[in-house]
Amino acid sequence: MNMIRPQRRDRIDLADFDEMLLNKPEEEKWELIDGRIIKSMVGARWEHHLIVSNIQFALENHLRGQGSKCRVFRETFFLKKASDQLAALPDVFVHCGPLTPDQASVDDALLLFEVLSPGTAANDRMIKRVAYQRLESLQSYVLVERDQPLIDIYRRKSDGWHGDPPLQCMSDRLRLPEIDFEMTLADVYRDVISDIS
Repeated sequence: MNMIRPQRRDRIDLADFDEMLLNKPEEEKWELIDGRIIKSMVGARWEHHLIVSNIQFALENHLRGQGSKCRVFRETFFLKKASDQLAALPDVFVHCGPLTPDQASVDDALLLFEVLSPGTAANDRMIKRVAYQRLESLQSYVLVERDQPLIDIYRRKSDGWHGDPPLQCMSDRLRLPEIDFEMTLADVYRDVISDIS
């Protein structure tokens, strides 16, 4: 992952970023984080895709089973917030507000997930985490390591953001009380990492 690091005065706003996207090379993925463009290549390893699919599948089944109006989005649907100069493509996120037929982004995610690789971990753990935690709607930010069973959860509490103890055993349960949801790490890593707990 390559982060373009312009000087502070060279940060761009969301409108300029949206215009630049019209000329973006197809093989590149661009995000705007705090007014700075982050470029990466389109595509990821199969492990990444299966983890994302496992999380998305479990969330969608749970929300549909509850009759919830919340929806799950992944990787190609933008989370945009003009006041924060943010245009991100989270690996998975949950949105619980209304949607219009022509909508191409939302600005009010309830839950966000990023699957970390060695190349993305620093941005996801620091730069994106700070940007995401500015979103007033966001209640939990979940970081899932791709290559080992390890999940970190940051939660909004009355006195700010706090990290939970890491989940590392395949029998550990990822709990998201905002939507009354839980799944084991074994389900998160299904078909990716053997049960080594």
